[in-house]
Amino acid sequence: MTENSSAGIGIFGKYLTIWVIICMIIGVMIGKFLPFIPKFLGTFEYAGVSIPIAILIWVMIYPMMLKVDFQSIKYVGKNPKGLVLTWVVNWLIKPFTMFAIAGFFFYIVFSALIPAGLAQDYLIGAVLLGAAPCTAMVFVWSYLTKGNAAYTVVQVATNDLIILVAFVPIVAFLLGISGISVPWATLFLSVVLFVVIPLLGGVITRMYLIRKKGEEYFTRTFLPKFDHITIIGLLLTLVIIFSFQGTVILENPLHILLIAVPLIIQTVLIFFITYGAGRLLNLPHSIAAPAGMIGASNFFELAVAVSIALFGTNSPVALATIVGVLVEVPVMLMLVKIANATKDRFPNTDLD
Repeated sequence: MTENSSAGIGIFGKYLTIWVIICMIIGVMIGKFLPFIPKFLGTFEYAGVSIPIAILIWVMIYPMMLKVDFQSIKYVGKNPKGLVLTWVVNWLIKPFTMFAIAGFFFYIVFSALIPAGLAQDYLIGAVLLGAAPCTAMVFVWSYLTKGNAAYTVVQVATNDLIILVAFVPIVAFLLGISGISVPWATLFLSVVLFVVIPLLGGVITRMYLIRKKGEEYFTRTFLPKFDHITIIGLLLTLVIIFSFQGTVILENPLHILLIAVPLIIQTVLIFFITYGAGRLLNLPHSIAAPAGMIGASNFFELAVAVSIALFGTNSPVALATIVGVLVEVPVMLMLVKIANATKDRFPNTDLD
């Protein structure tokens, strides 16, 4: 959603978990009964990156980047408490709690159910999710909690810039202390391919169209054309990935639920840490609620893209990031209800 949107989450977004489950079933069936399809798609690779998947990921991410107004960054110095809270949670707390919680469940609680090799792969997927804070989807959560739209734009814009410099070293550090070797060059390449390029494309397109045809045209006419493209790109990507993952899923169906447990716990924990800190800082609800949503949710498109670039479409790492997609929307909608139900516990004044 854009900052001026008057629509809600939409049928695609609201029922995303159902669509993901349908895509999982279709993909697994393709992998099981039509194995020549994933085999054929697997031949289109360059430097270990699946070209069909890369195209679909650009289709997913580019429309999201169109919605980010980087001109809003000039307001960073005004009322900084909510911004600082978001930065601290996203980059100094969230990746490390994800690592700790996922490691605890995969290596200890579920050790009898998940072999050590798969546990390591699932941990990598969880770390990729935890190190990628939500971007454009936050506009949806902000809208549903009646958040300050202009302030949310600044939060998203600054986080997108921080991703450029913080994502790679955080992922490399967390995986490194687990004894998992991840090539820095591949990580950097992933960020360039799936963040920098669509980000520049979105910024250039936005600036050009606003200068040429005005902001109202860009917001009300151009952006709505992309309303469903991100979700469609995501769903097609999932069908392809699940077709590669069919064997793993059919052999380990319980693992979907096992992966979901720490991801859900992490999501809820980070929301309450951020939301509670917002209350302690005396932030208005319209700032604290979106901050909590940004912390709780993930830039799962980036996590999926990096997992594929690093480990391939048939890796259990990619499966773990996809489970993040599966659980995110229903959990976030639950947190939206909690935020709306507790609105009266926050100051009534808003930040200008």
